[in-house]
Amino acid sequence: MQQTERNGAPAAGDLEAVDEDATIVLVVEDNADMRAYIRAHLEDTYHIEEAEDGVVGLERAKALVPDLVLSDVMMPELDGFGLLAALRADARTSHIPVVLLTAKADAESKIVGLETGADDYLAKPFNAEVLRARVRNLIEQRRRLRATYSREVLMRSPDELGLPSAEVVFLTRVKADIEARLDQTWFGVDALASEVGMSPRQLRRKLEGLLGERPNELIRRMRLQRAAVLLREKVGLVKEVAYAVGFKSESHFHKAFREVYGVTPSAYAREQ
Repeated sequence: MQQTERNGAPAAGDLEAVDEDATIVLVVEDNADMRAYIRAHLEDTYHIEEAEDGVVGLERAKALVPDLVLSDVMMPELDGFGLLAALRADARTSHIPVVLLTAKADAESKIVGLETGADDYLAKPFNAEVLRARVRNLIEQRRRLRATYSREVLMRSPDELGLPSAEVVFLTRVKADIEARLDQTWFGVDALASEVGMSPRQLRRKLEGLLGERPNELIRRMRLQRAAVLLREKVGLVKEVAYAVGFKSESHFHKAFREVYGVTPSAYAREQ
């Protein structure tokens, strides 16, 4: 397990050691043998991070923004239900799928977990292949949803995508912040992260978790979408449109526009 500071936050250097492009599974479990068992059966496919209780797990989840959290229910300090509620209440982690692990397989416990926002429930002792299948299915399900959301997020408002309310609020905020500054060439990932109250790393992991898209890619797509509208409406020359949507040079704008629309801005304007 990575070293942590006494307050449960990741120690200096931990984040740098984790590949931002890795598929990260965070295991929150107070039993060291169980953590080792889970790691042994998942680490060949995923990057595994560990936390020995819910308090540490919550801080690591906020810092790392993993792709999935596996959490025991019965833990000291902060149990699995409390961890789940805290993850769902934080914009940085509200989208992360959570699987609860417990020896309590009764219906009441399952209902509590599912009502709190758990995505799955696995009763101990569990078969390693069942664990692998549940994790794989949840991550693949999210991958398919990301593809859908990425295609439609610029064409529809977030509340039309069928997302949970917390994600609707987040994406609405992100789109509004970008749209308000499309003409500002300096506006990029760092500025957007500051606007939404996250670090650039957290924002990147959050947007990739929701849309499968990095913040700089979303900003560029929104710039080009606005450019297409301006070109269709014949509001100015291509050079003027390029600067109006925040591109620093006309040549860069030409290249980016053609990559997305298959024609030059001038040809697009004529065709429209």
